Amino acid sequence: MALTYQQSKLVKDTIPALREHGEKITTIFYKNMLRDHPELNNYFNSVNQKNGRQPRALTSVILSFASNINHISELIPKFERMCNKHCSLGIQPEHYEIVGKYLIMAFTEVLGPAMTPQVHSAWEKAYWLLAKMLIGREAQLYRDFESWSSWRKFKIDRVVPETEDIYSFYLVPQDGKKLPKFFPGQYISLRVNGPEGYLQSRQYSLSEAWKPDYYRITVKRDEGARYSNSVSQSYFHPGVVSNLLIDSMPAGTMVDVSHPAGEFFLDTNNSSNVPIVLISAGVGVAPMVAIANEVVATQPNRPISWIHGSRKSVPFEEHITHLRRTNPNFHTNIFKTHLAGSDVVGVNYNYDFRMDLAKVNPDDLHLNHGGTEYFICGPEQFMLEMSDYLKSQGVLTQRVHFELFSTGDLAFKHQ
Repeated sequence: MALTYQQSKLVKDTIPALREHGEKITTIFYKNMLRDHPELNNYFNSVNQKNGRQPRALTSVILSFASNINHISELIPKFERMCNKHCSLGIQPEHYEIVGKYLIMAFTEVLGPAMTPQVHSAWEKAYWLLAKMLIGREAQLYRDFESWSSWRKFKIDRVVPETEDIYSFYLVPQDGKKLPKFFPGQYISLRVNGPEGYLQSRQYSLSEAWKPDYYRITVKRDEGARYSNSVSQSYFHPGVVSNLLIDSMPAGTMVDVSHPAGEFFLDTNNSSNVPIVLISAGVGVAPMVAIANEVVATQPNRPISWIHGSRKSVPFEEHITHLRRTNPNFHTNIFKTHLAGSDVVGVNYNYDFRMDLAKVNPDDLHLNHGGTEYFICGPEQFMLEMSDYLKSQGVLTQRVHFELFSTGDLAFKHQ
């Protein structure tokens, strides 16, 4: 049942104060909830808890929902991201009971006397409107997962270095059963025992088109945020799972894996032959490899252009070169900021500076084709800049696909 006009007004009237104290709210929320339910540490990203990214995501989505509670259509893509992440982590309806309890408690502590019984009731109703919406969509996704709706044991079959700090992991199901298909661009969650005694899960894009007997993910070492002064250099909040995989999990190691999920993908059910432009930086190359391999294998006549930015080495460089040489509809533009002595312009790179789409041949961007689809993956600021450029060239928003990882997820947001 929707909120009444008065309830909606009561909720919206509290939003300025809640926004002002957003960090305090989520600090109180997580502290109290994890104190009383330490088992939930198995669902949370410990690094994002420490650097504040996860609390900010929680505040963002709750207040965005409350601000638009009578006009939520614009939030549907954001909710879809949340639901896919939640299902990849095994979030269940009972978790929403816990989150709701401690979230409203945190609101009450921050608002003080302003949290009247009427406001309290309105916020509870608003929260459950959101929760039931998410629970319903997640139930649909779980049904789509069929028999694989929780964690499944996989063995790391082999580890292949792609660059000095990027590695591909080939994962084989322990039960030997055929793996379900997925859309290229989607991810899996991988779960391991973390150093603090709790399970830790992270999402990794699948970097190969569907194969029945293995999945491949491509992982970059995460040194954390760098801090330098005149005396030394330090790193804060380094990656836990990525670094653990690279340093301590060789071939033969067993890991838990969830069903492929995610709403960033190329829809292979659509037989459209419109051009595709892939724009990536760093390890953002991972989902692009899956998309490129799928298109080249199933739609060899479909124009596809790959534009990639890298500091030094380009992941999958030999494979990308092979695709370009063997498929006349596959074009590449490679930007490098640090050249090696063996680099040859026109062979393994095209531009020796940071990616600038304005430098790319317009034909390779397919800007004159009204149906071209653009897929962007890389650091958040990079994705925003690339998207903004395309929009400035008249590309419609619905044709530009990318996912901002740090916004739009509820309490169970993970990276």
